[in-house]
Amino acid sequence: MEGIDVGGGVTVDRGDAMKRFQYEITRHPSSEFKQLVYFCTDQGECSLEQVPYNQTDVLKGLLNDRGEQGWELIQLFFGKDGIVAFWKKDI
Repeated sequence: MEGIDVGGGVTVDRGDAMKRFQYEITRHPSSEFKQLVYFCTDQGECSLEQVPYNQTDVLKGLLNDRGEQGWELIQLFFGKDGIVAFWKKDI
């Protein structure tokens, strides 16, 4: 395996190749959900405090569907109008 000389007689193994990723950003308006999966005030502050546990199944289904396609969730942003999800997968 080939390494990279970082100076001082130290060589760092660079492995087979640098990993590469594909990224995707998806938007999911609250109207996509049969049940609201989060609670937001009129000011847009959101929390899960008042959400029944069975309603989280809607969000779990979204995550599992994308996961089966090879996408890894990086971040979710909740807003009063819906969710924005950031995904990545190896290419």
